[in-house]
Amino acid sequence: MAQNDTQPYRAVLTGASGGIGAAIAERLAPRCALLILVGRNRNALEALAGGLQGCQVRIVSGDLCEQATLDAIAACARDSGGINLLVNNAGISSFHAFETQPAAAIRAQIETNLVAPMLLTRTLLPLLHAVPAAQVVNIGSVFGSLGYPGFAAYGAAKAGLAGFSQSLRRELADTAVAVRHFSPRATRTAINSAAVNRMNTALRTNEDTPEAVADAFMAFLAGTAAERTLGGSERFFVLVNKLLPGIPENAIRKQLGQIRKYLPR
Repeated sequence: MAQNDTQPYRAVLTGASGGIGAAIAERLAPRCALLILVGRNRNALEALAGGLQGCQVRIVSGDLCEQATLDAIAACARDSGGINLLVNNAGISSFHAFETQPAAAIRAQIETNLVAPMLLTRTLLPLLHAVPAAQVVNIGSVFGSLGYPGFAAYGAAKAGLAGFSQSLRRELADTAVAVRHFSPRATRTAINSAAVNRMNTALRTNEDTPEAVADAFMAFLAGTAAERTLGGSERFFVLVNKLLPGIPENAIRKQLGQIRKYLPR
């Protein structure tokens, strides 16, 4: 279900101070009556908000893994007159060999990338059900559909987010709340470590700018598709991975020597 073009969005955007989040905020604001920016860095959120025009902007700063932050977002949305769009964009990544990755880093990726958006969605569903049409858009990753060395925990969380999106979409199919899933490919943002940047350069990985991802996101938001993965070659490999997983398995295995040059252990 797409938002009516004549109806402005009343949106919550998490991870708003990051590269993709900030780019989405800049494009989303002119289409909004209300935009609630959520992130950990209040100074960055305030700087972003100061440059946005055309809508009421509110800020909630906090850790999405804490219930107090979820409650603050809900209170802000409720006190501002309600919402019709939730964009679960916040995420973290840690490129590391899984067998030596600290347990805290594994937990943090699962909590931030999967548990937090699930619980925030649950917290805000009563407000989303209260309007004639609403959307939840979960920002995933191509690594949620195509497992890759060094991203075992991250890929597991993003795969879980894709499964959550599909399951909740079907659970809410007879309501006015649409649940959708948008998957960027590699993107040049601060979420990438220096090692990841060097590896992507060596492997000639296709990368998008945050601005290109945000433009694609806005086109997706205006449409009706339930899912979208960015990148033609990435969509092809995701399909092959589902139908003939041995092909990407062998292709990635051939890259392991290069990957291990950059993989923290």
